[in-house]
Amino acid sequence: MSTETDNKSLQKNDLWHEVYDWGESICISLAIVMFIFSFCFQTVEVWGPSMESTLHGRDTSGISDESGDRLLISNLFYTPEYGDIVVIHTDMEEEAIIKRIIATEGQEVDIDFLTGEVKVDGVVLDEPYINNLTLDSGDVSFPVTVPDGCVFVLGDNRSVSLDSRYSDVGMVSIDDILGRVVLRIYPLNQFGAVE
Repeated sequence: MSTETDNKSLQKNDLWHEVYDWGESICISLAIVMFIFSFCFQTVEVWGPSMESTLHGRDTSGISDESGDRLLISNLFYTPEYGDIVVIHTDMEEEAIIKRIIATEGQEVDIDFLTGEVKVDGVVLDEPYINNLTLDSGDVSFPVTVPDGCVFVLGDNRSVSLDSRYSDVGMVSIDDILGRVVLRIYPLNQFGAVE
């Protein structure tokens, strides 16, 4: 009788140990995931039409309640480069803004607002990603040289984008870049890298 009781007691202890081990593994896994998403990656939703047709933004007019693309961004070991799509913190906007880097520190940007051509260091950019030509001039005078520690950004939908052509945004400090877009995670049928 005592052997049978001891066996039941051992089985009960084994079950509790197994439950404890599983619980400990799940807690450690959750902590690791939270750490990674807190310090290495973030998710953001696109607002407004300034990056169409590359990215679809939530309607800011309130007419539609359709959500915008959701993106995974990272700033881990990040060095800004031409063509990167970045999320930027600005003092003038409640939401972070999403733009494409056109030039980095020390480069000269010139825009011909009659032809819509954007030049960096005298070379006309090939921009297959834009929704329309760069015909709106904003209030910044060109040519302009990007200062140290900054980048020059434009939206892909140039006719509606508030970007470095306007002094409200101007040259963006590298410190204000929250991260580079790594993946589109929603909608699921467009999951993948964004170019």
